[in-house]
Amino acid sequence: MKTYHHIFFDLDHTLWDYDTNVRESLQEIFQLYTLYNLGVQTHELFYKAFIEINYGLWGLYNKGKIDKAGLRKIRFQRIFEHLGADTQRIPEEMEEDFMNRTSCKTNLFPFSLEVLDYLKKKYQLHIITNGFNESQGLKINSSGLQNYFDLVVTSETTGHRKPDRRIFEYALAQVNCTAETCIMIGDNLESDIRGAQQVNMDQIYFNPNEAETDKGDIRPTYSIKCLSEIQSIL
Repeated sequence: MKTYHHIFFDLDHTLWDYDTNVRESLQEIFQLYTLYNLGVQTHELFYKAFIEINYGLWGLYNKGKIDKAGLRKIRFQRIFEHLGADTQRIPEEMEEDFMNRTSCKTNLFPFSLEVLDYLKKKYQLHIITNGFNESQGLKINSSGLQNYFDLVVTSETTGHRKPDRRIFEYALAQVNCTAETCIMIGDNLESDIRGAQQVNMDQIYFNPNEAETDKGDIRPTYSIKCLSEIQSIL
C-alpha cells in the first residue's frame, strides 16, 4: 500500500456538518426576526430556499463569477425573492448575524474526532477549503478542531479556488512535500477530487448520501460513506 505523510481535508460537508449547523442557525434567525411577518411562512421553507440559493451562489463563487462581498450582499435578497417575501424589510444585520451564529456551531459528522485522533498519531493533517478566512477559523475553533491541523489553506488567502490546481500547489509548497506523499479527503467530486487529481494527489471521496458518482473522468482513488472507513485505508 502507498505510504502517505500528509493528509488534506476539506472542511464544510466533510468534517464540519454544514447542513445541520445552517439549519439550526436559520431556525434561530426565523424566530428572532419574526420572519413569518415578512412573508417567510415556515423555517423549513426558509432552510430549503437557503440551500438552493446558496448552492447556486457558491457555484458562481467557485467559478470566479462573484466575490465574497457580492455573495453576502445578495444571498438573503435572493432567498426572500424566491419565497415571495418582503425584500424591502430584510433586517440589515441578518447576514452578519447568520455568519457569526453559524460559524460558532459545533456539529461535526459522526466519527470526525475519533478519526482525527487516529490519524494525528500517524500523519500531518491540513485543511484546504474554499471558505472564507474568518468564518472557517471560527468553525475550526468552535468545534474543537484547531489542535489537529498544522496548516489551513483557504481560497481567500491564495486567491484560487478548488479545483484550481494552484490552491493545491500552494498547499504542497507550504508543507514542502510532493503530491505523491499526500491524500485529499473531501465530499465534492469537482472541487476536492478533480482538484487533487490535477496535481496527481490521491483522494478519498466522502459520500455519506451515496450520491451518483458517474462523472466520467472523475474516478476517486477511494470512496467512503462514513468517516470511520478511513481507518481501514490509512
